[in-house]
Amino acid sequence: MASWISMNEACRLLGVRPQTIYAYVSRGKLEVMPDPADTRRSLYRAEDVAGLAKRKQAGRKHETLAANTLFGAEPSIPTALSAFFRGRLYYRGQDAVSLAGSADLEEVTRLMWSAEQPVDFSSSTPMRAGKPGRVAAFTALASLAAAGHSTRGRLTRVLHNEGQGLVGQLANAFGAQPGGQPLHLRFAQGWKLSAHVADLLRTAMVLLVDHELTSSAFAARIAASTGASLPACLLAGLSTLSGPLHGDASGQVQALFSEVERLGEEQVVSHYLSTGLPFAGFGHHLYPDGDPRAAALLALFEPPKAIARFIRKVTQQTGLQPNIDVALAALVTHHRLPADAAFGLFATARSVGLLAHCLEQLSVTQVIRPRGRYVGVMPSLPQGMRT
Repeated sequence: MASWISMNEACRLLGVRPQTIYAYVSRGKLEVMPDPADTRRSLYRAEDVAGLAKRKQAGRKHETLAANTLFGAEPSIPTALSAFFRGRLYYRGQDAVSLAGSADLEEVTRLMWSAEQPVDFSSSTPMRAGKPGRVAAFTALASLAAAGHSTRGRLTRVLHNEGQGLVGQLANAFGAQPGGQPLHLRFAQGWKLSAHVADLLRTAMVLLVDHELTSSAFAARIAASTGASLPACLLAGLSTLSGPLHGDASGQVQALFSEVERLGEEQVVSHYLSTGLPFAGFGHHLYPDGDPRAAALLALFEPPKAIARFIRKVTQQTGLQPNIDVALAALVTHHRLPADAAFGLFATARSVGLLAHCLEQLSVTQVIRPRGRYVGVMPSLPQGMRT
């Protein structure tokens, strides 16, 4: 039978602060339950704590700890935005997949931002500059960042209003029809899609809002910690998101799907297996049993037959389940969305999460400034300074 201990006891046994305990919980390393005697407090599974303590006994060299340290403590940032529990993603304690069943992006944004008023992404200022797509989005966002005001000392509701405008204008730049309707309907109108496909866009965007402390969220938080403007913070996050190892991973999957449509799934799978090439979009280290976001989205439509056979064959041959990048690329392929639609949907939805991280970071006055550990050529000291 499991035994449970208090926060203070867990901190004492592990030699860490409460923030680190929260990080262990969010990563599924430590099970937690409400204290029956006081529901305002939590209890932690003693066996999990003992296992963590055992792994920590070997310790880490001082230089390794220094290389991974933020704020002089464990390399983690306390957050109440999203976390992983038992292979599921939660937004402020609510299951993301369950929310995606009916909520729209505006409703989830209100949750993530803890906004007092309903969220409205309509914007009277067009952000589009030329052909819709990431060039228009990044160009316009960079202009706003250059002229933006610092976030320091400003009212939260004012920042919420500015954030709403940024998300709405970003959607416009990716091709959404300007107006006052929910964003998934505006994208459907701009891309001339049916109401059924619009609902798929709604589901996809809700599933993509946040994913705990990703590299893009960290970049946005760093910018926010310096007092940079909201558009500057968002630009920092989206620039990081645009990498093929992060938010643009679905582009690699779309390229893989193009091979399948051109050569057939048998030849593509055989080539990748024989050469040891990785299958883009399959497997996720946070979801060893499969990405529930991908499963939820793929359950709502049938990908093209060759793509569906390819997904099944890769899973059978490798044991790896498709992640959200495969589901998003399959959605784009099946409904013949614009070429950059996957990134446009991802960037628009994740801008909500990035701004949530920025708003949360503003409660901390300290600038995020990790230390470097110099490993280069030692300088030649002047004669008088030599020992």
